[in-house]
Amino acid sequence: MAFNITALKLPVLRLSSNGIYVSAWQSFLKEAEYPIQNVDGDFGQGTDQATRLYQQRNNLEADGVVGNGTYSKAATQGFITKIPKLSANTLLNYLGFDETEVKDLQKCLNQVAQLNPLLTIDGDFGNTSVKGLAEAYKKRDVRLRSELEQALSNATKQKLGTDLTQAMDILNAYAKVQRFRLSGAHWVDYFPTSKLIADLASPFRQKVEAFQKSLVDAGCQVIVTATHRPKERAYLMHYSARINRREISPQYVPAMSGVDIEWVHYTNAVSLQAAKDMVEAYGVGGNPVSLNSRHIQRLAIDWNVTWDGKINIQDKNGRMVSVGEPCNAALNKNVWKVGESYGVYKLSNDPPHWSVDGY
Repeated sequence: MAFNITALKLPVLRLSSNGIYVSAWQSFLKEAEYPIQNVDGDFGQGTDQATRLYQQRNNLEADGVVGNGTYSKAATQGFITKIPKLSANTLLNYLGFDETEVKDLQKCLNQVAQLNPLLTIDGDFGNTSVKGLAEAYKKRDVRLRSELEQALSNATKQKLGTDLTQAMDILNAYAKVQRFRLSGAHWVDYFPTSKLIADLASPFRQKVEAFQKSLVDAGCQVIVTATHRPKERAYLMHYSARINRREISPQYVPAMSGVDIEWVHYTNAVSLQAAKDMVEAYGVGGNPVSLNSRHIQRLAIDWNVTWDGKINIQDKNGRMVSVGEPCNAALNKNVWKVGESYGVYKLSNDPPHWSVDGY
């Protein structure tokens, strides 16, 4: 048997097509190192040329049209995980799983991952089963694929026939995607905060640069820990903290465009633990990060400024200010006043935080 590409109901793409399916196709080509400059959802000349090149290399008709023939090849090479809003039931239909085989898969997930509570063996691989699959991958990781294949019944293996190996590869890739959509400490690596003063907005950037020069000239040690924080990172930090504080349930966290995170795990206890892990990984502390902070606006800097003994710092007006203990700018109000002269204001209750207005 061959996989049922029509089950995926993919639109034909060609020059002038646009939208999320074009973005998915561009992303697939770009990751496969075809000459795609931008993943922008616009099927222009560049995407057309890259598509023809892909077709040539895969012995397909090089017409630049992405139809079922091209999709069939690409789906087995990783495109399947790019398809927007692909449901597990649709994927399993594509792979040749009917109700009997889906029940077998659900049974195997219970067995291999020791899910608690157990999945209902109903032949409908809906939202709960998808979460069970993600939980199984989280528990078994790279072992899941081989363990599932081994656990499948002989009847399912016979039904899939020579497609079994590839079907398991595709199912495993889907499971991995679902697993890493789940909230957890790994999200700290996404949407990193900048530590570059150059990423601050003008004219605040120039004010910080002038203040920094004065600090360094005075003999201070200056370590920048944060400047621009992407709004996506603020969203992740904010809601992980609120979930951890029991201020909002995972299922009620609003979605954010561009952040494909799943806050709801297989069980509520696991959802709460994942939020706690995120809080610890981000170092958020007790209070949720603002969704509209000066860091997002590129108007704040977090830095550690220390010195030894007594130093003299020049303020913006050229006046030398004698500064001694405490030898830390987070605590020394004389340094705060010097910062104010440059237009860089200290937020008193946040040790490393300075901004355009003290907020």
